[in-house]
Amino acid sequence: MATAVMRMQTKVQEHRSVVSSSSSSSTSMQHMSHTTKILGEDTFSTKKTSVVEQFSMVSRSLEIPAGESIPEFVEKPHPLTAPEGDKAVFRAKVKGNPKPSITWKRESGIPIKEGSKMFFDSINKEYVLKLESLTTDDADNYKCVVSNDHADIIYTVSLCVTECQEKLDFKKMLKKRGPPAPKKKEKKTIGEKEMLEILSKVPKKDFERVCAEYGFTDFRGLLRKLKEMKKKVEVEAVKVLKPLEDITAKVDSTAVFDCILELKDPNMKKIWVKGEEPLRFQYSIGKYETKQMGTKFMLYVMNVTPNDIGTYSLFVGDKHLSARLKVIDEPLKFLADLKPLTITERQTAVFEIRLSKKVPNFAWKFNGKELKRDDKYEIITSEDGLTHTLKIKDVRPSDTGNVTFEAGDLMTNAELFIQRTPIKFIRNLKNVRVKEKGKACLECELTTKDVTLKWLKNGTVIQRSKKYNMTHEGKTAELTIDDAELSDSGDYMVVAMQENDPTEYYSNCNVTVEERFATVKSGLSDIQAATGDPAELCVVLNDEKVEGVWLKDGKEITDMKGIQIVKQGAVHKLIIDKMGEDSEGKYTFRAKGVESEATVSIADKPKPPQGKVEFLEKTGKCVKMKWKAPKDNGGKQVTHFIIEKRMAGKKSWAKIGEVESKHTTFATDKVEEGKAYQFRIMAVNSEGVSEPLETEEIFAGDPIDPPGTASQPQVTDVTKDAITITWNPPAKDGGSPVTGYIVERRKKGSSLWVPVSKDLIQDTKCKVDGLLEDAEYEFRVIAVNRAGSGQPSGVSNSVVARDPIKPPGLVKGLHVADSSNSSISLAWQQPDEGDPPSGYILEMRAEDTKEWSKCTKIPISGTSYTVGGLQERQKYFFRIRAVNEAGVGEPIELKEGVPAMPPPAAPKFDLSARLKNHMVVRAGTALCIHASFMGSPPPTVAWQKDGLTTKGRESITKGKNHSQFLISRTKRSDSGLYRIVLSNDYGEVHYDIHVRVTDFPRPPTDLHLYEEVPNTVSLKWKHSPDVKEDGSGHYVILKRDTSTATWFTAAETVYSNKYTVTGLLPGRKYFFRVIARNEIGDSDPLDSKDPWHINKDKELFNFKIKEYHERDWRQAPRFITPLKNHAVRRGHDCTMSCAFLGNPRPVVTLYKGQVDITANSKFWYNSTSGVCTLMIPTCTAKDSGEYSILIQNELGQEKCSGTLTVYDKDDKSLLDSVTDSLQKSKHLM
Repeated sequence: MATAVMRMQTKVQEHRSVVSSSSSSSTSMQHMSHTTKILGEDTFSTKKTSVVEQFSMVSRSLEIPAGESIPEFVEKPHPLTAPEGDKAVFRAKVKGNPKPSITWKRESGIPIKEGSKMFFDSINKEYVLKLESLTTDDADNYKCVVSNDHADIIYTVSLCVTECQEKLDFKKMLKKRGPPAPKKKEKKTIGEKEMLEILSKVPKKDFERVCAEYGFTDFRGLLRKLKEMKKKVEVEAVKVLKPLEDITAKVDSTAVFDCILELKDPNMKKIWVKGEEPLRFQYSIGKYETKQMGTKFMLYVMNVTPNDIGTYSLFVGDKHLSARLKVIDEPLKFLADLKPLTITERQTAVFEIRLSKKVPNFAWKFNGKELKRDDKYEIITSEDGLTHTLKIKDVRPSDTGNVTFEAGDLMTNAELFIQRTPIKFIRNLKNVRVKEKGKACLECELTTKDVTLKWLKNGTVIQRSKKYNMTHEGKTAELTIDDAELSDSGDYMVVAMQENDPTEYYSNCNVTVEERFATVKSGLSDIQAATGDPAELCVVLNDEKVEGVWLKDGKEITDMKGIQIVKQGAVHKLIIDKMGEDSEGKYTFRAKGVESEATVSIADKPKPPQGKVEFLEKTGKCVKMKWKAPKDNGGKQVTHFIIEKRMAGKKSWAKIGEVESKHTTFATDKVEEGKAYQFRIMAVNSEGVSEPLETEEIFAGDPIDPPGTASQPQVTDVTKDAITITWNPPAKDGGSPVTGYIVERRKKGSSLWVPVSKDLIQDTKCKVDGLLEDAEYEFRVIAVNRAGSGQPSGVSNSVVARDPIKPPGLVKGLHVADSSNSSISLAWQQPDEGDPPSGYILEMRAEDTKEWSKCTKIPISGTSYTVGGLQERQKYFFRIRAVNEAGVGEPIELKEGVPAMPPPAAPKFDLSARLKNHMVVRAGTALCIHASFMGSPPPTVAWQKDGLTTKGRESITKGKNHSQFLISRTKRSDSGLYRIVLSNDYGEVHYDIHVRVTDFPRPPTDLHLYEEVPNTVSLKWKHSPDVKEDGSGHYVILKRDTSTATWFTAAETVYSNKYTVTGLLPGRKYFFRVIARNEIGDSDPLDSKDPWHINKDKELFNFKIKEYHERDWRQAPRFITPLKNHAVRRGHDCTMSCAFLGNPRPVVTLYKGQVDITANSKFWYNSTSGVCTLMIPTCTAKDSGEYSILIQNELGQEKCSGTLTVYDKDDKSLLDSVTDSLQKSKHLM
C-alpha cells in the first residue's frame, strides 16, 4: 500500500480586540487562550479556558445602623487551573456585622458534586471549598456568596480542568526495516458491523492502518458510527431501579420526589424540569433543593403552595422520569382553643395555640389591644409556623384580663387570673418595755413592699401625730412613740393589706411604760449677790427625763418677772436676771423622789456720790470741788472717796488723790492754765468701788482750743521714689498760732497711719520719699498749736508710686471675626499710641436706639470678645475704648452695623459626606440620595430630573443643612440625570447624579445558526430590550460539545446581535448558548435547539496538495488601539488598556514619565493575545501623570501614552475640565 505524505497548512488568524476600561467598584478580568496542534495523523486538543474573576453586590438596607456593616472580603478566592484527577481548593476570608454566612455555588446551576468538602478553617479563619478527583465536568465558574442583613456580595472565580494527553512514543513512530514482505494472503471479506467490532478493540492510533488492511476507505465514516455505537452503550448504562411517583402534599409543607438510579458514570448530568421549564436552583434558594444518598436522587419542594401543582421530570442520559405533585389546601382551624389560666404573680404566663396550617398574618391581643414583642411580651412561632406561643413575663395584678388570638377570620380567647402572693412577716413585732418620757420603737419586716399598713392600739386605729411617727420604707415598717407616758401602755398591732386580696395580715405586741424616779447628784447651795447682778441656782439629777418644779418661800414659781427656769438634760437651773430686794428668800426644787433647798441674799458695792459737782475755785494754779455722799452704801460702810482727772480729748484717767468718807471736798494744783480738764469721784466700801460721778469739762484759767482741720492734701508730683503733696492751713487756729503740721501716710487698704518725719513740718508742702515702687499710698495732715493736735484732714486720693503714665490711644483694627443668629464675635489690636492698656471697654447699641450700653461689667482683658444673647437678624453697632491707670482712651466705632446672623456665604455642597455622581440601582429597590450642604442664609433646595422639577413618586426630606431624595420602589423609567440645585442671595450651585435603574436583563430571542466561513458557526439573535437600552449591557456566548455537559465561554463581551464562533473541531457537534449580562447579573439562557455539526473534508486524502511555500509572517510592532486619557477619583482603581500587533511577539515595557515601572509591585499589568492591561489600585494624587507603553521586537518599536488625572470628590472644576478634555480626545474603537 502506498503511503501518502500529507503536509497541512495552518492558517493563523489575527484576533483584534479592543478593551475599554473605566474605574468601578467591581472588578472583572478575563484571560482567553486557545491552542490547536496537528502532528502526523493524530490531533491533540486542550479545551478552551476562561480565567474569570468577577465581583458583584446586591444591597438590602437603605440605612445601616451605627456599629454594623455590609459583608466584605478580607481575602478573595482565586481562579484555579488543575489537571484531571487532581484536587482544587478555594479559600476566602470575610468580615461584617452582623456576622455573614457563606455558601458556595456553581454558576451553571449544577450542584457541587458529591464528596466535595465545604468547611470553616478555625485556625486560619478561612472558609474553604475542596474538590477532590477533578474531572472535566467540574470545570465551571464557582460563586462565593457572602450574606448578612444588609447586603449580598458575590465573588465569581473560574476552575479550569485540563485533559491528560497521551505521550507520543516517537520510537514506535519510526519506520523499521524488516525482512521482505511475504506474499499477501487473501483476506476474508468482512462487513461494516464486523469492522466496527474490530475497531472497538484496537487502539485509536491504529484505526487507519486496520481500515486499510481490511480495505475500508471511508475511515471518517467508520469513526462517526463507532462513536454513535459507544454512545448507545453509554445510554444503556442508566438503569432505573425505582421511578418517580406522584405525591400529595399540604400547603406550607415540604414535598419530596425520589427515585433510585444505577448510573455507570456517577458524574452524568441530571436535569430537573417542572412542566417544560428547567428548575433554576441558583435563583430559587430556599424553594428547591436536590440531594443524593448513594443511588437515591431526591428533589425537595419547600413551602408548598397551589402554584407548585404540576408535573416534575428528571432527565438523565436518555431516561425521562416524571411524576405529578398535588397540593391540598385545608381550611384554617384551631386544633385546640385557648384555656383560662390562673397563675401566681411574678411568674410567667404562657398561652399556646396550634393551627391546622401556616398563616401569614396573626395577632395576639390583651383586652382588645394588639400586643407587640417587647420586654414584657414574648411572641414565638414554631419553625413549621403552626404553633404560636405568647409569654407574659413577671405578671402583676394589673395583667388580669382577656387574652385573644386572631388568625384570618378565626378567633379564640381565654381569661388570665392573677393570684396574689400571701404576705408574711419576716420579723414580727416584739414586746417593748420603756421608762416614762422614753422612746418606744415597734418594728417589723414583711415579704413585700407593695402593701398598705395601719397601726392599732387596744383595737383602735392610731393616727399620725407628734407622739406617733409611722414610717414604711421598702419591706420594713416602724412605729415610734415619743415621750412615752404611763397611758401609752397597752396592746399594739400592725395590719398589712394588698390590692385584689381581701385577707388582712397582722402582727401584735405589748408596750409597757414604767414610772421614772430620780436622785440628786448635785444639790442647791446658798448664794449672795450684789444688787443688779445676776444669780443662778443649779441642781443636777441622775435622769434627764425627770421633770421638776421650783418654789420660793413655799410657793411654786410660775410666771415671776426677772426669773428664768432652764432645763438642760439632767441639769435644772433657776436664773435671776438682776438681784433686788424681791429676789431674796428661800428657794426649793422638787421632783419625783427628790427635794433641794437654798437661801439667796444681797451684798453690793455703794452707789455713786450724789448731785452735781460744785467747783469752788477754777484758776490756772488750783481747782477746788465739792460733792454729796452716796444715797445707798450697798449695805456696807463707805470708807473713802477716790478723785481722778483727764485732759479734754484724752481717753485715759489719772488718779490725783483720796479723801476720807467724812470729807466731801477736794482741791488740786496739778493743772495748766488754759487747758480743759474733766474730773470724777468714786465711793469705796468693803464690797468694791461705786460707779463714778463725772464733772463737765472746765478750763484752768482762760481756754485755748487745738487748731482746726487742714484741707485735703493734693498730689502734685509722682515718681517711683517720692510723692509731693500740698495743703492749705486750717481756717481756725483755736486761739493759738499753728506751730507745725504732722504728715502721715499709709498703704491703701491698711488701717495703720505712719508719720513721714519725727519733726513737725513747717511748710504747707511736703515731699515724701522712701516709698516702694508700684505701691499705692494715701496721705493726711494734722495741724498742731500750743493746745495740741487738731483733727486729721481728709484722706488724699490714692496714688501709686511709679513714674507717670499716659492714657492709651485709639484701638486698632476693630472688625467682626464671626457671627451667628444669637452672637457676634469681635476682634481688635492694641493701640500704637500711649501706654499699654490694662483692658478694653466694649459698648454696643441696637439699630433702633441711640443709647450705648457696656457689653461687660469689667474691662475686657483680651483682644477679642463674643457678645451673646442677641436678637436674630437685628443690626447692632459697636465701639471700643482702651483703658489703663492713666485713664480711658478715645472710642473707635465700627463704620456699619452688624446683623446677628452667620456670615453671608454662597451655597456649597459638603462633599465629605460621600455624595456619589453615578448610581446604579436595581429595579424594585429604593433609590436614596442624601446631600449635605452649607450656606448662609440657608439655601433653598430644588430637585430636578433631566432638567425638569421632580414630582409624583418621590419623597423629599429637607433640613437646614441637608436634603434627602427617596423613591421607595424604583422603576426602569426612573433612570436619568438628577440634579440638586441650591440657591440663596449670594449664589447658586448644583450637583448632578447620573442614576441608572436596571434589573436582571430579559433574555434574547430567536437564535439562528448558519455557516459563512468553513469550520465556523455564525450566531444571530434578536436583541434583549435591556441590552439595547443599557450601555453597559452585553452578551456572553457559550458552547458545549455534545459529548460533555460542561459549557465553555466562546466570547465574554459581545455588544452586537451577531457573532461568529471559531476554533471548532471538525467532526464534532456543538450546542450554543447566548446570555444577556449587565451589572446586576445574567438573564435566562437562550440555547440552540439542535446541535450544529462541523463536517470533515472527505476528499482530504484524495487530492494532491501543492508544494508548500512557507510565508513570512514577521511584522514590526504597531498599536491598533493606543492608551486613552483617564480621570479617576481618589481612592478608586484605574485600568488602562491598549491593543497591538507584532511577530515575533513584542516585549512590553511600562513607564510613568521617564521611570520604568514594569517591575514595580504597586502596579499590576498583564499582556495576553496582543492586549496589554495596566491596573493602578487605590489611586492617590501621586499617581497622576503620563503613563507610556513601549513595544519592541527585532523589526522595530513603537510607543503610546495616556494621562491619568486623580481628583478629589469635591474638586468640581477639575472634574469638569477633565471631562471636557476627554470628550474632545475621545477615541472610537
